[in-house]
Amino acid sequence: MMEHKVTVLFAKRLFDGENWLTNQQVTLKGDVIESIITMDVPSSDKVQQVAVLAPGFIDVHVNGGGGSLFNHTPTLEALERMVLVHAQFGTVAMMPTLISDDYEIMSQAHQTVCQALKEKMSGILGLHYEGPYLNPIRKGVHNESKLRKPTENKLSSLLEVSQFGKLMMTLAPEQVPDGFIEWIVSEGGIVCIGHSAATYEQARQAVKSGARGFTHLFNAMTPLVSREPGVVGAALQTDLLTWCGLIADGHHVHPATMRVAMAAKGCEHMLLVTDAIQSVGSHEKEMAFLGKKVLRSDGRVTTEDGTLAGSDLDMATAVRNTISLIGRTPTEALQMASLRPAEFLGIDDHFGRIKPGFRASVVALDDDFFVQATWIDGVQYTAMNNVV
Repeated sequence: MMEHKVTVLFAKRLFDGENWLTNQQVTLKGDVIESIITMDVPSSDKVQQVAVLAPGFIDVHVNGGGGSLFNHTPTLEALERMVLVHAQFGTVAMMPTLISDDYEIMSQAHQTVCQALKEKMSGILGLHYEGPYLNPIRKGVHNESKLRKPTENKLSSLLEVSQFGKLMMTLAPEQVPDGFIEWIVSEGGIVCIGHSAATYEQARQAVKSGARGFTHLFNAMTPLVSREPGVVGAALQTDLLTWCGLIADGHHVHPATMRVAMAAKGCEHMLLVTDAIQSVGSHEKEMAFLGKKVLRSDGRVTTEDGTLAGSDLDMATAVRNTISLIGRTPTEALQMASLRPAEFLGIDDHFGRIKPGFRASVVALDDDFFVQATWIDGVQYTAMNNVV
């Protein structure tokens, strides 16, 4: 029988997903948390001491990292690279995201993620299709030539990932036929509204049909105005259970707008996401992106005409920005990076909290919430991008 690796951590401050505790010794055994014990001092000099220990971050919208964009290289190597790079910023689990592309690329990405899930690759939860069933009017950086209406005979084979892990699909409800959202949900998919020119009523009907997320709130969707609340107005309603992804980089959404959204919706239904492209974990200033050139400057990545091309954001920075720019508490910021995404995906029975039996996927932070080390399924990743 294989012995499980045991790691013992002593946290001066522990955020367990809901409460703050002091002087907690946490034992990771294999890929689960074995025990949490209050102690005045570590039990031995071999125990690793950390300032803050929190549940690892979950990113449901990440396109790439470390020079790899999943659309360009839908391979296991690209997924491994993305996990490795984002781990240094506290991400322990992700939904690799495929931007609107040809069926052949979608198929390759699907096969790759299915293989990763079958092999239980650490850090990979499933697959997020961002498109191609989007509205050209709100296409953002997506290539209009790749946008199209659904063809079920081709699409069915791209939904099998839900048998092994999580499946997300961002779509514009006005671009798909009646019954389509219900069908995707019945196939195990999580439907999100995004890149949409839908009216408020169309968006509300999509939610009633089973959609439960809004992709990068405020970006690429009809805004909230006086006599037409639009997709944003539908997203901020609280009578139906939905979650909103928020890119808290200070570029995609103004901090004041984020404050208003959180006041309306409640932080418990907000998810921090990165929408990161391959620039994160890379030193490149210019890079290819879906047939275009993108430029990286001052925390933004844009096409040459100034269109935002995903983001240069990592989850740890999103947490710090939520505290410093938006004015939310560390509790709320950390929950929006871990527990809330876990609840949205339906995996909060083993992710999003530090408690016995949960996954040994945690992040060590300093007092300013910069990542010191990350453990994914009990394996330590250092901030220097190496696996220990």
